[in-house]
Amino acid sequence: MPRQHAFEYISQTTPTSAGNSIAVLYGNDSTLRRWALDTLVAGGDWAQFEGETTKWSDLRDDLATASLFDFDAGDKRTLVIRSADKFVTANRTELEKYVAAPGDAARLVLELDSLATNTRLYKATDKHHLLVACGNATDTKVGVTAATRRKFLTGHVASRHQTKLSAGAADALVELLDEDIGMLDTEIAKLALYVDVGGKIEESLVREIVSGWKGKTVWQITDAIANGDAAEAIRQLDKLFTSGEKAIALLPQIAWSLRRLAMTTVVIEHRERTGRAWQFEDALASAGIRRPSELQSAKKQLKTMGRPRAKLLLGWLLDADLRLKGTHSAEGRDRFMLEQLVLKLAQGA
Repeated sequence: MPRQHAFEYISQTTPTSAGNSIAVLYGNDSTLRRWALDTLVAGGDWAQFEGETTKWSDLRDDLATASLFDFDAGDKRTLVIRSADKFVTANRTELEKYVAAPGDAARLVLELDSLATNTRLYKATDKHHLLVACGNATDTKVGVTAATRRKFLTGHVASRHQTKLSAGAADALVELLDEDIGMLDTEIAKLALYVDVGGKIEESLVREIVSGWKGKTVWQITDAIANGDAAEAIRQLDKLFTSGEKAIALLPQIAWSLRRLAMTTVVIEHRERTGRAWQFEDALASAGIRRPSELQSAKKQLKTMGRPRAKLLLGWLLDADLRLKGTHSAEGRDRFMLEQLVLKLAQGA
């Protein structure tokens, strides 16, 4: 079947998935690839393999094993090869043969950073199977224009956060943050905190928060926390309180980057427990930190913070969120609680 772009595929009411024996999700935007995969598997029976370590001989056996829940074609078991670029290069001949005559027991999904249009794999998948382009750069050939991106942001992405997004706000976000969907999704999530549930984010709010001093101050707070500079973190937090900001709106913004550091630590520890090798950049990417400029900063922050303190972040942040919505929701107590949290985060246990 013809190639689709992720903007179209993810937004469909009934996306094409059932019955396909092969699916290829390719493109430079890891968030779009992840959302396309979530749309494809839709809570079904699936397993994932790492492209750098998986061998074709092992995968071939799994592809021949049907799911226990395979009552019809829609319940077909899905095997996902993550970061499959090296896997495709190493097993191109076997894959081309399989794509030409796939088995019926399971569905094979390849997640790739890129896929050349002149390869047999691309052509066969485009003609007979499911091919979803997940790039974020403007490219009319695959259906990425300012209009389609705007529609995706104002429709699918905004609805993820129970908010509405004006066309002008969507364009302003792209102007200020570039085309990375993960970054745009994160900013929309933060902006949703400034409006009521179901309210609309307007362009004026985007320009005030995303490019304004308040946004920069939040980053200064998280940097100070990661570097163990409690005094600087409290100083910047005071600026925000003085300007009228509320603790209930500030906590999610502060927690956002710290939560990613915590999740990086979770990924690292999981790989160590399972005897798998890990690299900082790979663990950071798994936690949603992918921009080159963010990678080095986050790597430095984690090293400065240390693993024992990073392991405690998720628990501390959850406790603070529950307190802000309960025992410390009153004015005055909310500020005290957030200041206490920032001190604890910056100073360690």
